[in-house]
Amino acid sequence: MADDYEDWRRQVRSLFQARPQWQVIAEAVDGPEAIQKAEELKPDLIVLDIGLPKLNGIEAARRIRQLCPGSKIIFLSLYHSSDMVQAALSTGGLGYVRKIDARRELVLAVDAVLRGKQFVSSSIKGLTDTSGEKAPHRHELLMFSDDTVLLDSFTRFIAAALKADNAAIALVTKSHQESLRQRLKAEGVDTDGAIQQGTFILLDVADTLATLLVDGLPDPVRFLEDFSGLIKEAAKAAKAEHPRVAFCGECLGRLWAEGKTDAAIRLEQGCDELVKTHEVDILCAYPLRSFHGEEDEHIFQSICAEHSAAYSQ
Repeated sequence: MADDYEDWRRQVRSLFQARPQWQVIAEAVDGPEAIQKAEELKPDLIVLDIGLPKLNGIEAARRIRQLCPGSKIIFLSLYHSSDMVQAALSTGGLGYVRKIDARRELVLAVDAVLRGKQFVSSSIKGLTDTSGEKAPHRHELLMFSDDTVLLDSFTRFIAAALKADNAAIALVTKSHQESLRQRLKAEGVDTDGAIQQGTFILLDVADTLATLLVDGLPDPVRFLEDFSGLIKEAAKAAKAEHPRVAFCGECLGRLWAEGKTDAAIRLEQGCDELVKTHEVDILCAYPLRSFHGEEDEHIFQSICAEHSAAYSQ
């Protein structure tokens, strides 16, 4: 852990107590010291402040990546400009957490990055462009704090697809459907027209799960057949030359809330198959309050393993 402020190092140590198996093996107060200790100890993970004295965290990260490429890097910083975020992630770092978000996001970021997944603070997600490094197919994880965050995130995801003449599929609860429609209209999307044209498919979570679950678990064959058909149908209706389909929903959060974690993980695996075989971008959503530290760690890691990136908001 490299930060020139003792208060921040103490806060990070305190946050890491949520994972007894994590051990802070060294601390550094400037860039050269961070490089020296990284080369000497070759840790699994390095948390770097960007504003380090003597040598900034971005330059330190470049040298660390050369000396110990097996060490994963998370940037923990006050900075949030697009140029700064891009420069940091271009070094090969997998995580970027704003210090203002550290209390609720840093442990989640470390969990994700240790599994090789990217994690970017929700407040700066829109500033990043890692398209040159990410796989062409996206299967991303959103951990949301409340329904407003969930619906706003789905709205941005769907609106971006429809405005680019692509298609979208959304699985939401009946209570959220009208709110989602209104949010999309506020973004300039002709929701009714898109539904009539077939470029926007809006489904109910309860009805969907009722057709997919057999003895409490999803039928993998039925899942792939049903959603492959929906994706192809939506893509055919899209006007883009090479259409993609944005696919988001609340099914996984509903299963999680009902304690059906095995069913949620199996659906995640099915989604992973979809992104490998179709031109589809998937956004899965879970309530942030569902993750309760060490007791849910193995489940959280299993879920992260099925995603290309994870975010919380």
